[in-house]
Formats: sequence, C-alpha cells, structure tokens
Amino acid sequence: MKGRILLINPWIYDFAAYCEWSEPLGLLSVAALLEENGYQVALVDCLDRHHPRLPSRPRNDAYGCGKYLKTIVEKPPILGAVPRRYGRYGLPLEVFEEEVQSQPCPDVVLVTSGMTYWYPGPFEAIKRVRARFPGVPIVLGGIYATLCRDHAVRNSGADYVLGGEGELQTLRLADELTGHESDYARYEGSLDALPPPLHGLRRNQGYAAIQTSRGCPFHCTYCASSLLHPEGFRRREPRRVVDEIEYCRRQLGIRDFAFYDDALLVDSEMHIHPLLDRILERGLDCRFHTPNGLHAAYVDADLACKMYKAGFKTIRLGLETSDPEEQRRSGGKVSNESFREAVRNFSAAGFESSYITAYVLMGLPGQSLRQVRDSVTFAHRCGAPVQITLYSLIPGTVEWTRAVRTWGIDPHADPLLHNDSIYPFPWCQAGLEDFQEIKAQALAGNRALAPA
Repeated sequence: MKGRILLINPWIYDFAAYCEWSEPLGLLSVAALLEENGYQVALVDCLDRHHPRLPSRPRNDAYGCGKYLKTIVEKPPILGAVPRRYGRYGLPLEVFEEEVQSQPCPDVVLVTSGMTYWYPGPFEAIKRVRARFPGVPIVLGGIYATLCRDHAVRNSGADYVLGGEGELQTLRLADELTGHESDYARYEGSLDALPPPLHGLRRNQGYAAIQTSRGCPFHCTYCASSLLHPEGFRRREPRRVVDEIEYCRRQLGIRDFAFYDDALLVDSEMHIHPLLDRILERGLDCRFHTPNGLHAAYVDADLACKMYKAGFKTIRLGLETSDPEEQRRSGGKVSNESFREAVRNFSAAGFESSYITAYVLMGLPGQSLRQVRDSVTFAHRCGAPVQITLYSLIPGTVEWTRAVRTWGIDPHADPLLHNDSIYPFPWCQAGLEDFQEIKAQALAGNRALAPA
C-alpha cells in the first residue's frame, strides 16, 4: 500500500437543494485511479441520504430522488437581504465528526466541490478535517475549485487547489506527497484508459451516475463545459460504459442510472446506438434518466424507440429558448423544428408527455420576459411540460462577460452571488412577481398536459 487517502464529499449550503441522482462522480473517478495504483481509499459522504445515523429515513420518489436533511444555519451577511431560510444540507455535524474520527490518520485528504456558490460546504469540511488531522495535506478540487481558483486559493484553507479534470493531477500529487511514482503515461490520451468510477465506495443510494463522454462539441454561451473539460470533447467506448452499468446493476443492485453527459446523443450511430444495443443484448433491467438535458436535433424515430426499449424513463430536452435569433446567438444547439420533432418522436415511441420535460432558461443578461413566456408557450404547444431553469452566473462563460457588462457586476464578487436561488438578482430588471407569474404559467400548462 502506497498510503491512505481520505476523500470527502461535502455538504451543500444553500436556500434550497434537492437530490436528483446526485453522485460525486469526479471524486469517485479519482478514487478508482488511486486504488488501482496502490492507495487505500475511504470516503466520508456528507450527502449520504441513507446514513444509518440520520434522524429519519429518506422519502424518495419513484426513481430514488428526494430531499436532503436540512439544518437551518445563519445566512452569510452578503445574502442577508434574501427573504429565505439558509441551510446546510446533508449529515449533521456530529455524524460527520464521528465519521472522520473513525478513520485512521490519512496521508492525504481530498475534498471535492460543486457549484461555485456552495463553497461554504468544502470550507467547513476542510476546517474540521484540519482540526482532526493537523499537518495532513488537504487538496481541494471540483467545479468551484476550477472556476473560482483564485478565491479558493485565498480562502479555502486547502494546501493545494486543483482545477480541471482531477484523476492524473491527483495521482501525481499523491505520489509526490507520499514519495512514490506511478505509470502516468498509460492513462494519457484516452478516457478508456481510466478505470470506471468507484461507485461501490459510496453507500448504495439506489442510483448511479454514468458519464459516457466529457466535454461538448457545442459552445453554448451560458455553459461551463469547455472550462471544466479544456481537453475537448472525448468519448468512452460503448462496451466499457455498458460493462460499468452491468457491474452496478448485477453486483451493487443499482437500477436507476442518470447520464451526466453534456452531449450524449452526438454522432449517435457511433455512440448511443451501439451503447443501447449492448444494453438490450445483455437484458439489463435498468431505468435511465437524462438530467443534463438532451440535444433535440439528434432524436429521430429510431433512436427514440430504442431508448424506450432500453429503459429510459425521464427525458429532459434542452430548449432554453424558442427565439430563433437567441438560439443562434447562444450556441445553435437547437431549433424549434428539431425540438418539435424530438417531442413527437418520443411521444410516438411510447413516452408519456409527463416524462418529456423541456428546460426553459430565465434570467439571462438582456433577456426579455416576453421571450421566456413565448418559450413556455411553445414547449407546451409541442406537448412538453416545462421546467424553468434560472440562470446562474458562471465565471468565464460568454454570459458572464455579458452580465459584467450589462449589469455592472464586479467580476471579483463573492461566488455566493452566483446563486440562482437569490433570483431575481438585485441587478436584474425582472422582479419576483415576474418570476412567479412565469412559473405559474409553466405549472398551469404542465397540468393541462398531465394524463387524466
């Protein structure tokens, strides 16, 4: 054994949080590579909804999603004017302390991070681990660490902050800190060279996240995919993906799988079709979900039918807007005709309308309320329920630059202000009544589409 590595999936600090097939996939991928190279890994999962020490059992929907335990905490002063209760989502602090104290002293501690405005969770974890294991190097990675690196370096308390994809970076750093060396070259150049994420390290939550590719060939103005994956769009071999799914189904007893891909359907004949064919050939009794949203332009009748047969249940489509000019300006990933055709194909394949949801984006810099209302109406006319997704400020994106220019936002503002839960933003022209009106419009149209 080269050494002990303790991995921590921290709490969420926010006004609202809901577990929708959430899994720290990047952290589990890092764990798999470390284990393959001789390290002993252990995980403390603050978002474990099935921990035996929780005060109550979780209540799940039909596919394993549900609420986290929420503990009300004091709001950060910068969010003091927001008329909502701020909370820590996940394990009680005393349970976290018990988990950490039960661990032998590690050689390195790895802490991941999610949304930029969730950084209080990693900070709290780092502070408490530092108190328990003084002198042990602490490494921070993940989304916040990548997009807000300078803020993380100045404020997190971590000894090292890693940005971007973390597997090889972490292995190299762990070797450096423990005085070892691994064969790094064997992992360079292909996602298939990496071992699959160590799903079994986490207590079974009833679902697993699957990522068949990284990055995206599109460059939507509001999306951070290219920033998180600067190596570009790369895909795994379909057989290896299905091997991972089969292992989770047969060995771990997991039935629900959420695809975390940003571009699952691109080049479908070479990727998603072979993947679905193998799932059907092996007779895997799985249920699949697409929380990241699908590109409607790639959904033909054949693909929709095969997805239905393979076990896809919840379909999310990225519409964002029905304004043709805005579609072109923001990245060109969808057109109204391709969206309409995709909904038609899914419906014809057997999917109920209540499980075909359109994401409509609200709150972009310079976006009119009329455009949002028209997009909701368009999606409903196509037969798709609508989920309003509020724009979150993401540093480094095109929309971030527009927000700085249009709204006069300080580009170095506290990442807590990136939170879409504080919408309407203090600098945005739309008000709370506008948001509530559009949300009511979406809900009314959704009810009208629901089966009797």
